[in-house]
Amino acid sequence: MANTPTPHIGAQYGEIAETVIMAGDPLRAKLMAEKFLDDAVQFNNVRGMLGFTGTYKGKRISVMGHGMGMPSIGIYTYELFNFYGVKTIVRVGSAGAIQTDLHLGDLVIAQGACTNSNYAAQYELPGTFAPIGDFQLLRKAADACDRMGYAYKVGNVLSSDVFYNENAHNDKWSTMGVLAVEMEIAALYMNAARSGNRALAICTVSDHIITGEVTTAEERQNTFTKMMDVAFSLLD
Repeated sequence: MANTPTPHIGAQYGEIAETVIMAGDPLRAKLMAEKFLDDAVQFNNVRGMLGFTGTYKGKRISVMGHGMGMPSIGIYTYELFNFYGVKTIVRVGSAGAIQTDLHLGDLVIAQGACTNSNYAAQYELPGTFAPIGDFQLLRKAADACDRMGYAYKVGNVLSSDVFYNENAHNDKWSTMGVLAVEMEIAALYMNAARSGNRALAICTVSDHIITGEVTTAEERQNTFTKMMDVAFSLLD
C-alpha cells in the first residue's frame, strides 16, 4: 500500500493484524506479546514504539504502544485505521480514580470519554461530539469481568490534555459521575468513529486522585494484567 510504511510505523501493509491491542507504554506492549501471543514478530521500533504481531488462540493479533496523550495516540491510531486496514483497537492503560467507590487495581471500562481537548475541532461539527466506545466490545468486556470476578465499573472517563493541571476541577467532573481521568481515550474513540471502525478502552486504576493512593511505575508496567485478560477475552 502506497501510504506504508508511515513516518511513525515501520511496518509494511499486511504486517499488522486487523485487531490491535494498544498500551501507552511500549514495554507493556512487549509484555503482552510475551504473555499472550504465539510466534510474535516485531513490526515496529520507530521512536521506540514497539509493535508485535502473532497469534492468540489461533487468531492473528497485533499489540503496540501508543505513547502518552491525545496527539500521540491520535497519530498512531489514525495510521492504523486509515493506512494499515485495522478494524478494531482496544486500549489498555492506567487511570486516576475520582470516585470514592473505586479502588487501586479496579478496572474502568470507558463507555464514553469527556475531554478538555480541542481534538474534535478538526471535524468542524456544528456542536459538541460525544466520543463513545463500541457497544458490542463493551458488553463482552463487562461479561468477561463478571466471569473472571474482576472488580470494575462502566461509565464516563475524562481524557485530559494536561497531566500537571493547576486548575483540574476534578471535583466538578466527579459530581457529573465521571469515574476516572486519563489522557487518550477521547482521541481513540473519535478516530474510530471517523474511520468507521471499532474501539474500546479498559483502564486499571493506578492512583486515586481523591485519597492520594498511588502505585509505582514498575507495578503499572508489570502487574496490571487483569485488563489484558479482559482485552484478549474479547477475541475468543
